Amino acid sequence: MSQPVLVLRLTSRNGHQCYYSETLKKQGLDLVECFDFDAAQDATKAGCRVGLLILNQETDLHCLDRCEPFISNNRITWVALVAQELISQPRMRSFIGEHLFNFITLPAQLDHIVLTLRHAWGMAYLRDASQEAHSPPPHVTDGEFAMVGKTPQMLQLFSQLQKVARTDASVLITGPSGTGKELAALSIHRQSARRNAPFVAVNCGAIAPQLFQSELFGYEKGAFTGAGQRKIGRIEAAQGGTLFLDEIGDMPFDMQVNLLRFLQEKTIERVGGTESLEIDVRVIAATHVDLSEAVRQGRFREDLYYRINVVCISMPQLADRGQDIEDIAKYYFKKFAVMHNRSLRGFSKAAMNSMLSHSWPGNVRELVNRVQRATVMAEGRFIQPEDLGFERGTEQAPLMSLEDARAAAERTMIRRALSQSRNQISRAATLLGVSRVTLYRLIEKYNIRPEVISAARAPYVGAPKHDIELHK
Repeated sequence: MSQPVLVLRLTSRNGHQCYYSETLKKQGLDLVECFDFDAAQDATKAGCRVGLLILNQETDLHCLDRCEPFISNNRITWVALVAQELISQPRMRSFIGEHLFNFITLPAQLDHIVLTLRHAWGMAYLRDASQEAHSPPPHVTDGEFAMVGKTPQMLQLFSQLQKVARTDASVLITGPSGTGKELAALSIHRQSARRNAPFVAVNCGAIAPQLFQSELFGYEKGAFTGAGQRKIGRIEAAQGGTLFLDEIGDMPFDMQVNLLRFLQEKTIERVGGTESLEIDVRVIAATHVDLSEAVRQGRFREDLYYRINVVCISMPQLADRGQDIEDIAKYYFKKFAVMHNRSLRGFSKAAMNSMLSHSWPGNVRELVNRVQRATVMAEGRFIQPEDLGFERGTEQAPLMSLEDARAAAERTMIRRALSQSRNQISRAATLLGVSRVTLYRLIEKYNIRPEVISAARAPYVGAPKHDIELHK
């Protein structure tokens, strides 16, 4: 069986075959030669897991910045053929050390190339097998609810959660209400080295301000009227595990400094106590509000914002997830039909169309609620629109053209990347997997004017490249 190898040359545009092509093909290597990143991306999707990068002329050095996002953010194991005179260049050395599995100087012996590529294939196979063994299932469950999805947005999200789980970095999960932020946090915990320790969730919006101190840090017996015995706080209860602070934007301002002190010192004192307790927990926070705006308005501490926002993960809205709407509905139908109405067989075509055309302001939580309601209310064998709470025959909004839809999606993702990167073009281009030139062109095309960030403001704090990649 031949092994496909993606061959990428940065400056060759004449379409001529690689000098080694015929010999390598005779060795059982199927070379897929690409002269631009679109063709290379297609080859990646088609199953190439090993890449051969040819860097044989001075002009290739100037293209490294342009190719770096693609090289560093896919599942390909890269080997480079590098001209001898380029090896001494500092930029080339740093690129090789950071992104490549191996390199061979030119001119090279054919058997050396074949051996190295086969070794890369073996390592790619072991890597993929390991990732499949530890990857999250198509849905991540937590008792009553589940994260279900196969669209690119959700596959990217699952990949992000898996990568973040390998570290102990603080994570901020953002997104509208009902998108599954707590499930995402639980997924990180369950895939981490802390999986056997507690996962303690705290809803910062549901605790009375005067109770925050004692709820988070606990109290000693006699600390105040009614404190008849010692109580362990939520932070201490999460010892060794994960502390999830949901809706952290609702935390009282005067409590934020206490949380910041804990995050910095990793110690707490119970209310009414004098003993300093060392606490080892991983902190994940979530919010549906724009914390950067809350910082500008003085409602959220800037130093705490940067402390919890080491890695930022954005939850996609349900209305943007297309096919996932149908998959989620069917998943919960099977769950609730067994509980409420075993005679039901599924959704009528009209019911499914009504769900696909709905805007879902409540996101997944709303969809789950409507499906459960339908399994209770339906009288026939198939769920109808009215069982879901929709009006039958409601005129649907006209569909936009594919070109308009793509433009809208690109505008949204560019704005999101600029926001996450704090308007650093290089960082935003890396998040989007495009070159800086391409991003500049798209910004100009869509007339996007990113807000100028004050030079005095601290830059976005991102995770190290080896910890997490926030794009594909």
